[in-house]
Amino acid sequence: MTSVNTNYGALVALQSLNQTTRELSEVQNRVNTGLKVASAKDNGAVFAIAEGQRARVASLGAVQDGIDRATSVIDVGLSAGEAIGDILKQLKEKAVAAQANDLSQDQRDALQADFAALRDQVDQIANAATFNGSNLVNGSNLTAGASAFSVLTSDIGGTNGAYEQDNLAFGTLFSASNTIETANGALSVVAGDKIAFSITSGNETTTFTVGVTGTDTIQEFVDSVGSASGGRVTATYDDTTGQISYASSEQFSVMYQVAAGTGVDDNGYFDGSDGATGSTFTAVVAPVGGSNQLTVSGFDFRLGRAGQALAGFTSSLDISTAVGGELASDAIDTALTNLNKDLASLGAQSKALDVQKTFLGKLSDSIEAGIGNLVDADLAKESARLQALQVKQQLGAQALSIANSAPSIVLSFFR
Repeated sequence: MTSVNTNYGALVALQSLNQTTRELSEVQNRVNTGLKVASAKDNGAVFAIAEGQRARVASLGAVQDGIDRATSVIDVGLSAGEAIGDILKQLKEKAVAAQANDLSQDQRDALQADFAALRDQVDQIANAATFNGSNLVNGSNLTAGASAFSVLTSDIGGTNGAYEQDNLAFGTLFSASNTIETANGALSVVAGDKIAFSITSGNETTTFTVGVTGTDTIQEFVDSVGSASGGRVTATYDDTTGQISYASSEQFSVMYQVAAGTGVDDNGYFDGSDGATGSTFTAVVAPVGGSNQLTVSGFDFRLGRAGQALAGFTSSLDISTAVGGELASDAIDTALTNLNKDLASLGAQSKALDVQKTFLGKLSDSIEAGIGNLVDADLAKESARLQALQVKQQLGAQALSIANSAPSIVLSFFR
């Protein structure tokens, strides 16, 4: 039927042209943005996944920034420690020189003046080693303290499997009389007592032992747990609750092995009430989600700080006599040994943060590649499709023009 009111051919041509125009607009948008999913209306599910992963990439960037800051704090501490080490070497030279018997008192006084001037610089260097408000070498960020320095190493939260030993009192781990300080009083600790950690990874089990000595401080004990296990088990002390917690991302067992004179109670704490002459208590701890923080060991490199590297090196040392020079020399030797051990710990932690940062960089790159797989457009394919649609659009416009001219044939009927 021929009608001037209804032109079905033109309607079909118009629908086809509109569809081609929509597809052409979509392709042009992909070419402009480089994305096949640029908004939620393109593909809601894929867009939601991509946005979640973009948020994680941003989080990883923030974690990497935090690691950079922590690395800088450690580097500043290492620089200070190395400078203090250089001063100790100079002090050692003067202490040895003071041991000579052929020096006059004036010469000894001059050596002492130089010695004192150099010694006074140690605390100044330690206090100045601050970056972004944190200092790892002046005692303000000790590992066992309330202001322990920690850094995020992952954007994923969670805690390690942990076992808490909550019978420790404040102060030193042991008193001067070789007794362990507990909530119930002092208990006897004898040679041979130890705490062991057994770590299970797959079918392999490795055991690390931490010796218990009567002169350990809490800081020394906490550090020795990480050292003995190679960092696979860490210990932290909460000076508010009096708890020492052992944690690992692997399954581990805490074993209290008592040689003689002291037993362990039902909770695995040293307890002399049962009169045991030797016993073992084991607590098995399963891993949980894994920790997302690393606690960086803080130290105190200032003079005469109990339990720290320069504990025996005090302002009372005097090399104005040969005997004083000998005492100072021995104190400096001990200080250098302890200082170098602490610097090695800081260096190892800096290296660990570098490894973690490298991993996070690779992880971030992999996530970004995954996002690209989800939302990026194949521009080669889109280019070919764009040209095809442009031709199709021109043909559609021409077809619509032909369909619109069809009703004009009606005029020939009335000539």
